[in-house]
Amino acid sequence: MTAPSVLASAAPRGSGRFRLGGWGVLTVGIAVLLAMPILVVLAHVFIPAGEIWAHLWQTVLSRYVTNTLGLIVGVGAGVTLIGVGTAWLVVMCRFPGRGVFRWALLLPLAVPTYVIAYAYTDLLQFAGPVQTMLREMFDWGRDDYWFPQIRSLGGAIALMSLVLYPYVYLLSRAAFIEQSVCVLEVGRTLGRGPTRLFLGVAVPLARPAIAGGVALALMETLNDFGAVQFFGVDTFTTGIYRTWFGLGEQAAAAQLAACLLVFVFVLLMLERWSRRRARYFHTTGRYRELPQYELRGVRALLACVACALPVVLGFVLPAGLLLEMHLREGDHLFGTRFMGFAWNSLTLATVAAVVAVVLAVIVSYGVRLRQHLVTQLAARVASLGYAVPGSVIAVGVLIPLGWIDSQVNLFAHERFGMTPGLILTGTMVALVYAYVVRFLAVSFNTVEASLGKITPNMDAVSRTLGVSAGTTLRRVHMPIMRGSLFAAGILIFVDVMKELPATVILRPFDFDTLAVRAYELASDERLAQASTSALAIVAVGIIPVIVLSIAMSRSRPGSAGPPAP
Repeated sequence: MTAPSVLASAAPRGSGRFRLGGWGVLTVGIAVLLAMPILVVLAHVFIPAGEIWAHLWQTVLSRYVTNTLGLIVGVGAGVTLIGVGTAWLVVMCRFPGRGVFRWALLLPLAVPTYVIAYAYTDLLQFAGPVQTMLREMFDWGRDDYWFPQIRSLGGAIALMSLVLYPYVYLLSRAAFIEQSVCVLEVGRTLGRGPTRLFLGVAVPLARPAIAGGVALALMETLNDFGAVQFFGVDTFTTGIYRTWFGLGEQAAAAQLAACLLVFVFVLLMLERWSRRRARYFHTTGRYRELPQYELRGVRALLACVACALPVVLGFVLPAGLLLEMHLREGDHLFGTRFMGFAWNSLTLATVAAVVAVVLAVIVSYGVRLRQHLVTQLAARVASLGYAVPGSVIAVGVLIPLGWIDSQVNLFAHERFGMTPGLILTGTMVALVYAYVVRFLAVSFNTVEASLGKITPNMDAVSRTLGVSAGTTLRRVHMPIMRGSLFAAGILIFVDVMKELPATVILRPFDFDTLAVRAYELASDERLAQASTSALAIVAVGIIPVIVLSIAMSRSRPGSAGPPAP
């Protein structure tokens, strides 16, 4: 009997029927728990919202749809142009600085969208240094010149594109590295130059990876709250927040969240459809090092500029602006309450990362032990939250936890004549729960890939020695996966540090994080003071991004980049 069959036969069976077993039941239970917020939001579609929905329909709903569609189209085009173009240049061309740009192009991942919005607003607003310098140089008054408005839909599209293009760059670069030199040589023998070879051969072959990167960037776009709210661009995310907290309408807010889910599901279906329809295959298994075009003169200069602009505009300039604002007029709470904000952020990020990694190990190991449609479907359901905006998850968490709190208070009042108050709602439990729902997919994909590389022979040997599945996981698999588990935890840690929508909605009373502190100060137009918290978030995020960049630079072909959604 082969090792895989030993592993498969380990699942207990009775009367020919499949039994989940302990690990299978645990996997399904985790999936149900993590899917509950999304199911709650979808269930509220059928609850009458009264006159408030008619009011939203007549006043702001069309604006939500228009702005959301505008963001999707604009950011999608921007990240595709920057990400695919720079990936092709660093893979296929040789020019000065290419080795630096290969990893530097990932640095904007460390900058949250709301942080770059704060930085550029201080730079480009009417009272900012750019417009002030222009007025002094040309002796202009307020009405003597035109300057593009940064706080607009166009400004949001431009800044989000600068922050989110690394998703496309990461996956496109990996796809270009994996392409066979034979395919490209055939194109060259047919008389295709570099441009036609790029558009007619390389891009179609990499289309599934490009679509996956664009889908990730657009899901982050739909999730954004801080930047669009600061720029005054009304989207479904800002509408959910206003309807819940401004109008106090749970049903209407949940229905807006359900509308936003429609956009997410359409994006996911388009991405899957693109993969299914992309029928491009390599006709040979012979791979050699890809040929590289030597760029000289003007072409080399243009390539340097094309790769340098996204790095400078997406990371170097915003970080420099934040540092200058901090030194000029930073947060006056720095050194006192500021350490409390930092401690809250670090605590939440650490707890959420540990919980998410532990659950990812349980789910992935449950699928490994019980390779059945039920467990596989449960694993996919458990990791669905990454495709759902944080504001939607926050609404889905508040509703059931609020109901549980009310039932507990009602029971305590009837039995003991006391009301314990909020037990789950407005606590760190609710926040960590929302973070795990949102980011479990990040850890699950990493853990699943690492666990899949471990031969089933180890499981078979453990079973023959009478070792339980749990002991095998703890003593055999975990030491092997230590590096992947650490990487998964770091990725979730950074994501939680940057997460704003769910934190703003679910945080306990008088419990602020660095992200919330930066958002509140920026909302009060105190951008210089907000720079301190924003700079701290960037400083924390840059470390794992640099590690990822170095790992990509040293990776062999085919191993660069995370799996697409």
